[in-house]
Amino acid sequence: METVIAATRKPRERIIEAACDLFRKHGIRGVGVDAIAEAADTNKMTLYRHFGSKDDLVVAWLREVEQAGETAWNDLLAAHPNDPMARIQDWVGKAAECAVGDGRGCDMANTAIELTEEGHPARRLIQEFKIRHRERLVQLCRDAGIVEADLLADALYLLVEGARVSRQSVGVQGPCAHFTTVAQAVIRAFAQNKKMGAAAPSLKKAPEKQPVRA
Repeated sequence: METVIAATRKPRERIIEAACDLFRKHGIRGVGVDAIAEAADTNKMTLYRHFGSKDDLVVAWLREVEQAGETAWNDLLAAHPNDPMARIQDWVGKAAECAVGDGRGCDMANTAIELTEEGHPARRLIQEFKIRHRERLVQLCRDAGIVEADLLADALYLLVEGARVSRQSVGVQGPCAHFTTVAQAVIRAFAQNKKMGAAAPSLKKAPEKQPVRA
């Protein structure tokens, strides 16, 4: 039986909180407005008074997720005002917590998978959030003097996204358990290239074999 949100909270807050819990447990498609209203200790009429549709409620919930992300970024920057590399290491630590976490993965990514309609109002929000996250990660790497900041940011971005999926599919003892080790190894490799004043090594094309003459 689902937990009912405390009635002392304002209806809108209770509805969003209930939706957050239910969406994470059962997915957006697996939860109806009746269940959300019941868990929020209210009714459908009140729900629709605050949110014109279930889609509007999904967007409102993702706005809450977005705001939590903004707060996390601001805290990270404030914690290391004069140490760019420490900021990257802090990001790795927070990313590891998200990757292992409760196994439900990224709210934004999970929602994007469920909402396949191109015109859904939540899809643009998700895209903008993910792009902004990637751009901020690039800036962290750039501030640390990494030669190929974009490439390192993409590598770290893909690592954490992959770790989250791995956590859901094969559990906490799978590849996601090594996220921190792998991420730090990648960072060291790029930082070493910075010290050497060279870009990340590129793959060289193997020489073509000459045909053997009879």
